[in-house]
Amino acid sequence: MRSKTLDRADLDKGVEPDNAYYIQNQPKVIGKTVDLKTDPPPDIMVTVDITHTDTDIDKNCLYASLGVPKFWQFNGEVWRIYCLVDEISEKSETSPTFMCCKKRKSLSLFRRSQAGLGCR
Repeated sequence: MRSKTLDRADLDKGVEPDNAYYIQNQPKVIGKTVDLKTDPPPDIMVTVDITHTDTDIDKNCLYASLGVPKFWQFNGEVWRIYCLVDEISEKSETSPTFMCCKKRKSLSLFRRSQAGLGCR
């Protein structure tokens, strides 16, 4: 799903990632309007944030509180991968969804997808 506000009114929280992907949980939400109160969060959320500093919003904490299993973040220079472990987002060199794909390769794939070039 492209940029879309995902709200959890019961937690008084909402997020608007640049992209969100359902992979493992895709069968649970296909054809539905996602409601984070009853549906699982996306398996991966991706944000590209060039203009804000890491201290503006603690996205790691926010996504962890929503139960987002994987969070990828790019600030124009640094590509970060976070994985939810015991309700805390921890930095990782790989994403469990793509274990064979190291951080450098996942950034390359991300850039290609943003340019409409697909995967090779």
